[in-house]
This record gives sequence, C-alpha cells and structure tokens, in this order.
Amino acid sequence: MAATTIGGVPELPEVEVVRRGLHRHVAGRVVAEVEVRHPRAVRRHVPGAADFAARLAGRRFEAARRRGKYLWLDLDGGAEAVIAHLGMSGQMLVRPVGAAEETHLRVRFRFADDGPELRFVDQRTFGGMAVAELVPSAGTLVPAPVAHIALDPLDPAYDPEAAVVALRRRRTELKRALLDQTVVSGIGNIYADEALWRVGLHGSRPTASLPPAEARAVLAAATEVMTEALGEGGTSFDAMYVNVNGESGYFDRSLNVYGQEGRPCRRCGAPIRRDPFMNRSSFTCPSCQPRPRTA
Repeated sequence: MAATTIGGVPELPEVEVVRRGLHRHVAGRVVAEVEVRHPRAVRRHVPGAADFAARLAGRRFEAARRRGKYLWLDLDGGAEAVIAHLGMSGQMLVRPVGAAEETHLRVRFRFADDGPELRFVDQRTFGGMAVAELVPSAGTLVPAPVAHIALDPLDPAYDPEAAVVALRRRRTELKRALLDQTVVSGIGNIYADEALWRVGLHGSRPTASLPPAEARAVLAAATEVMTEALGEGGTSFDAMYVNVNGESGYFDRSLNVYGQEGRPCRRCGAPIRRDPFMNRSSFTCPSCQPRPRTA
C-alpha cells in the first residue's frame, strides 16, 4: 500500500467526501468508549491519550464540518470539537463491530448504540486527532487551530471578489498564493495545477502583475475543478485516500495535467512537463502555459 510519488495530502473535494460520510454515519451518536492504539495519533491533544479518551466517553457527535482541507466533529454542548488531520495517509472509516482490524488502526470509537465503529487508520502517522475549543471565525464557530484559515470556494459565505483582492495582495508567485490557506482554503497541489491549466497561466506568474480578470478566472477555475472532483468522489492515486466506506474516488481519470508527465496535452498535444515545486511537483503544458519571462 505504498503511496505513489505524486500522492499527497487530501484536498477540499476528498475531505468533503469524508465529511459527508461522517455526518451520515456518526452525527447524533453517543461515544461509549475511545481506544487510542498509538499515542502519536493524538499528539496534537496536549494532555495526552488518556485525557483524549476520557473527555470523549459519553459525548455526542453533533455534526461533521469542514473548512478547506480541515475536518472536525462538533461535540454536544457547543464549545468543543474533535479535529481530525488526515495527513498523507489518514483514513476515517466506518466499520461493523467485530470487523477485522486494519493493520494501521490508530484510534477506535465505539458507540452507545452498539452500531458501526468509527476508526482512524493512518499508515504513516502524519495525521492525528485532538479535542479543540470552538471559537468564532467568519460568522461561525470553528476549532481554534482552524480560525486563521480562509473560507473555501464551496463555502456559502465565500466572497469571490474578496478572494481576488487577497490573491493579488500576496506579492508572490501565483501557485504559491493559490496554496496559501490564509488566502483561499482548500486548494492544494492537484487542483492548483488543474486550475492553472484551464486558464492557461503558469504558476510562476507574479501575483503583482496579475490583472483582476485573470485572478478572477483562476479562482473560478479552481472552484469549477474542485466541484467536478467532488462529483466524482475525489481524486485517488493509490489506496491511501478512501471515503468512510473504504471506496476510492475517480477524478484522477479526468486530470488534464497533474500526474500526466510526458503525455500529450488534451488541448494542444504538447507533452506535459513536470518540474520540482516546494518538495513536490508542478505539472504544466509548456505550450498552453508559457513560463513568464520574469518569474
């Protein structure tokens, strides 16, 4: 189950698929017992594993929520939530009681109704869970660690024009600005590359020279591509990303540039190029997305 070289942290569509599954299967249920199988899985919960388990026993999950790539479960009382960081390989799975344990099971939630369990599985243990205080942010309550995160394009309160202003104000390269979760949240490496290809812009384009119309176009393209990916259940390159039922998404079949190195561009036929980018990779069409002369 090793990840491919182009795998990565789940982005907005993948996290939203997981959120919907959690809300459907877990919201309204009372936790009977929490079993922490690996302390690293709750390392962000500073009081430790025993406190994490004790604080959740007898509590009810009210709703599953998300902002950008951040996921949490509201707890009864309205003051706290369980925030979940999926990392590169974290999975939130709903499993029947008695089902065989996953090799990398880290946290197990058993419920008072004796129904299906919630399991946090994480091969690489880069992800984790914690109980966090809810604080006001952008007109709603979010866990404190998420308060600095900007609204994402699928949030009803998202303001496209405010996002355009924030993007052009960053004074950096365009792709770096798209990945900045304090500008617009939810856009990661995959969907940034796909959005840039759709509008014919190179990621090294300086935001300072970006006209409002082009900033508006690339943000609209990011919204469009993430909406399409959500409709396909997200993007899965390997067995790491799955929904709560363990099923993979199919949007990887619709990707135009990301992961397509050497393949012909669907628009012009030029071979897709792959370049190093922030310890990851960027994929572009050298013909449709010419590199700016002064990057």
